[in-house]
Amino acid sequence: MSDIFDNVPDISFVNKDVETLLSEMISEYEQAYLQQTGETKTLAQGDPVRIFIYSQALRIYAAYQLIDYSAKQNLLKYAEGDYLDNIGVRIGALRLQASSAISKVRFTLSATQINTVPIPKGTRVSTSTSIFFATEEYAEILPGDLYADVNIQCSISGSIGNGFTSGQINVLVDPIGFIQSVSNITTSQGGTDIESDEAFRNRIVIKPESFSVAGPSGAYEYFAKQYNQSIIDVMVSSPLPGQVDVRFILENGEIPNETLLTEVESYLSNKTRRPLTDQVIVGAPNQVSYDIDVTYYIRKSDVVLISDIQVAIENAKSEFIIWQKSKISRSINPDELLYRLINAGAKRVVINEPQYYALLETQVAIENNINFVYGGVEDD
Repeated sequence: MSDIFDNVPDISFVNKDVETLLSEMISEYEQAYLQQTGETKTLAQGDPVRIFIYSQALRIYAAYQLIDYSAKQNLLKYAEGDYLDNIGVRIGALRLQASSAISKVRFTLSATQINTVPIPKGTRVSTSTSIFFATEEYAEILPGDLYADVNIQCSISGSIGNGFTSGQINVLVDPIGFIQSVSNITTSQGGTDIESDEAFRNRIVIKPESFSVAGPSGAYEYFAKQYNQSIIDVMVSSPLPGQVDVRFILENGEIPNETLLTEVESYLSNKTRRPLTDQVIVGAPNQVSYDIDVTYYIRKSDVVLISDIQVAIENAKSEFIIWQKSKISRSINPDELLYRLINAGAKRVVINEPQYYALLETQVAIENNINFVYGGVEDD
């Protein structure tokens, strides 16, 4: 559950477990039997009547659970799936559908030409694994030029098109005369699957910020996340009067490339989303690198679990790295790393790096050199 709901109390519309329900039903049966016959009857464990009552208690308990679930689907904290969609639509928030990854590809000629070489919109290029992309606009290589850079979009919606680094999109599917090679010059990113319940729920919370054009910082945050659901954190500041500085990061702390930054800036700068006097500047957060130098020890009494503990510690390390870079301006915090490693099973942890460091509002911490050492076992 998101941090937004940490201070929202948990509720239950039915506060009764199956054992309590069974006890009440047996007690009520014995009282009714006494009233009708004047005789006392205690239902033993194997009594057929008790077994029948138990089967009915299970049915009633299942109905209680359904009632509780159904009632909670009217509350933003608990709603999911179609129920969450219906809550969102009340204030005009719709779940974001899957989007396609984008990148920029360079079309290079075998030699300069005396005539313009056209590159039609929709020209397809692909990876060696047959993930297809297509150019988003018409482009030309002018006489005397050797290449042109063109924005491309994956033909398949979803995250499948993400993560192709420079040079991996290198197959020209639709031949163009005089083109010798194609190659992407930015890592493909921005492709997302249909918006998750958690992301949509958080966006519903900040939806009221959008009722005005993007003057308040919350409105810019809302519109940025609305443009692409892979955007997980947005920081908005105003370094100068009339200037709005928007920084954002993607899932798992990925830094956005220039193509996505340009598209988000164009989206936020639309006159329907910003005050007339605002100059919107969109950029990636400034990266602050840090090292990890850690030695950890395991209890001797846990020696039979060493392999499992080491796997858990590796996972804790990876989770810390993602946690650290998943929010702009999040201070570099070795205490968080220590907490995760102890919970993973380490007895003692020596953290030489990182040291605590408070970031500025436009900065994000990115890991650099990592040295993670197992120091051995120690007495409890």
